Amino acid sequence: MSHKQAPLVRPTWRFLLVHPAHFIAFGFGSGLAKKAPGTFGTLAALPIYAILMQWLSPLAIAWFCLPVFVIGCWASEVTGKTLGVHDYGGIVIDEIVAMWLVLLFVPVSAVGWGLAFAMFRFFDILKPWPICWFDLRVPGGIGVMIDDILAAAYAILALLAIQHFYPL
Repeated sequence: MSHKQAPLVRPTWRFLLVHPAHFIAFGFGSGLAKKAPGTFGTLAALPIYAILMQWLSPLAIAWFCLPVFVIGCWASEVTGKTLGVHDYGGIVIDEIVAMWLVLLFVPVSAVGWGLAFAMFRFFDILKPWPICWFDLRVPGGIGVMIDDILAAAYAILALLAIQHFYPL
């Protein structure tokens, strides 16, 4: 099913609070944005990452992304089935975990984080091959999550190349 389909139920704060999977999948509410929910989900990743940095090392944050990815697969699967839409735009836990991975590769600065945000959104929206292949062919929660992890990989590679020539 395409994420452009109308959902079976209208996502609201009440919908998010009915099941923990909905709250997680909708990025703790950031996915309820009327326009550009993926962008709002990506923005929500920033303050959460800033909090994680207070208690965890970069390596620990990287490892923390693994269980969040698994939980995101579950939450996306449950929420997508409830909505009747496989990859509904408001499901943004995929953007959050992917953005955390990208932030690991830039300095903690406005320029570093701004460039990380821009590069991730660019590849998440553009979906170059093989991201588009995974986006169209991998079903369920893993399908929701995996294309954003691949977009993060593209963003990381681009950021490493940029930093090679222009240190941030």
